[in-house]
Amino acid sequence: MECQKQDDDYIFRSLYPSVPIPDKLTLPEFVLQGVEEFTEKVAFVEAVTGKAVTYGDVVRDTKRLAKALTSLGLRKGQVMVVVLPNVAEYGIIALGIMSAGGVFSGANPTALVSEIKKQVEASGARGIITDSTNYEKVKTLGLPVIVLGEEKIEGAVNWKDLLEAGDKSGDNNKEEILQTDLCALPFSSGTTGLQKGVMLTHRNLIANLCSSLFSVRSEMIGQIVTLGLIPFFHIYGIVGICCATMKNKGKVVAMSRYDLRLFLNALIAHEVSFAPIVPPIILNLVKNPIVDEFDLSKLKLRSVMTAAAPLAPELLTAFEAKFPNVQVQEAYGLTEHSCITLTHGDPDKGQVIAKRNSVGFILPNLEVKFIDPDTGRSLPKNTPGELCVRSQCVMQGYFKNKEETDKTIDEEGWLHTGDIGYIDDDGDIFIVDRIKELIKYKGFQVAPAELEAILLTHPSVEDVAVVPLPDEEAGEIPVACVVMNPKAKEKEEDILSFVAANVAHYKKIRAVHFVDSIPKSLSGKIMRRLLRDKILSMK
Repeated sequence: MECQKQDDDYIFRSLYPSVPIPDKLTLPEFVLQGVEEFTEKVAFVEAVTGKAVTYGDVVRDTKRLAKALTSLGLRKGQVMVVVLPNVAEYGIIALGIMSAGGVFSGANPTALVSEIKKQVEASGARGIITDSTNYEKVKTLGLPVIVLGEEKIEGAVNWKDLLEAGDKSGDNNKEEILQTDLCALPFSSGTTGLQKGVMLTHRNLIANLCSSLFSVRSEMIGQIVTLGLIPFFHIYGIVGICCATMKNKGKVVAMSRYDLRLFLNALIAHEVSFAPIVPPIILNLVKNPIVDEFDLSKLKLRSVMTAAAPLAPELLTAFEAKFPNVQVQEAYGLTEHSCITLTHGDPDKGQVIAKRNSVGFILPNLEVKFIDPDTGRSLPKNTPGELCVRSQCVMQGYFKNKEETDKTIDEEGWLHTGDIGYIDDDGDIFIVDRIKELIKYKGFQVAPAELEAILLTHPSVEDVAVVPLPDEEAGEIPVACVVMNPKAKEKEEDILSFVAANVAHYKKIRAVHFVDSIPKSLSGKIMRRLLRDKILSMK
């Protein structure tokens, strides 16, 4: 770890040399470099159906899709929203949109129509790609819809027909695509809670992959089998799993939903070597008796990575005892920083493995500092402060939201993460708290502000605050503290049902506490910690 004190700033850099970032390549070109030797190799396979696409299919259909979208009128910088579970064609769809100069924006297929509509409208999308299962959710949104699969649906464009049309269309309308052009617009709750489009360029994502894959050895190319369970609409799913695996010419085993038996079957049958997962799955693997039905000696799993939520130290110890040959890596990343920001190394390459319960060390090409949240003063090592990062991976900003962008990226280019952490003497970083108020339910981000806004539309609710409570299985659960109208007759079940009818399953309120008032600071901010501590003291 290198630390330079510049103008009263403590700036920390990687232990490892900088890595080059290629110029002039788009993300699809970068990811598919060297693909000629691997055209027969499977790139994506669906764990349950066995449906597979090869690297040859990826190259061919990415080009076909790009030409077809251009012929349909998609122009550089225009957004396509993808509403799909993790399917074998997902990588082709994302790369195809980007190759046409378009901007890929993944949406959660389990979201409600109203939530998908918000993303479609906020992004100014020009079209939607989905499947027959989710077509009903998007057919009324007033945009052209492309439907994956064999089934032909009236009013929609069939996927197979579209690709065949791509074969027949020329490259006449092709605009030059620059690295500085946007290629992805994932939606993130950021540090303030409400969904915002994160503007990422080809350069942002290429820079992130160059840094995060710096430790991959040449003999690992074509050898890694990665579990694709993290949703591909999430930045880690599309960049950290799909793009990273394609860059290394490995295989992604796609799973559209989590079920412990299906999960273990997929690990064994497809000889998965690397599995990015979330802490609730690790808890399942440690405690659920279903695991004992399987012959764990057949596992080829070498490492798991958990990055969506903190991992309890005792859970890590229990997992290591049950799976002694599996290395656990805790990583740290943000949508606003194009994905992985801090991670662990490769001991076979002479790199240290970061300490247990650390989120890793600083990757090459990145600068990190820790600041006092109140004064903005940068802090020396071993002193907790807000983690800030600066690199070529930092987003261009929030889409059409300068105010939130300015709160998140300062004038010197530092991205303020909203997380409290520190760096130790060896350069390992530890996250100790969150300034931001997001609740991490089973790895999903749940925004208290969104749930509060919904609850305040209930005629009997006068005031509300949503707080996180610790939960062994989910990590955290959202709990509502509600001030009711004195004449109200609703019970807890009524409030729970009201919210459940308006949000995706993972955003549901899990418990309600009726209170007389909501404590707030002089500036009007909800004092969530007070409420949380009060509830915990009552247990």
